[in-house]
Amino acid sequence: MNNLVYVLIIGAVSGWLAGQIRSGYGFGLLGNIIVGIVGAFVGNWGFGQLGISLGAGIVGTIITSVIGALVVLFVIGLFKK
Repeated sequence: MNNLVYVLIIGAVSGWLAGQIRSGYGFGLLGNIIVGIVGAFVGNWGFGQLGISLGAGIVGTIITSVIGALVVLFVIGLFKK
């Protein structure tokens, strides 16, 4: 249960930050949580493939998730036109 809450909080923060960085691409709270969670998986996978680690703490996790969420928002933007 604690892991689920942790993932939702990190996802919400990451999705919100990505929506702020790429203004105009916010999807509301639930949408941002989903984008953030998907972004966390994308970021962790991508950085893992490249052999890059941004740290093991919460800050590194959020940065990785935000970068992944920005990639997800970019891909969504390609199809949303």
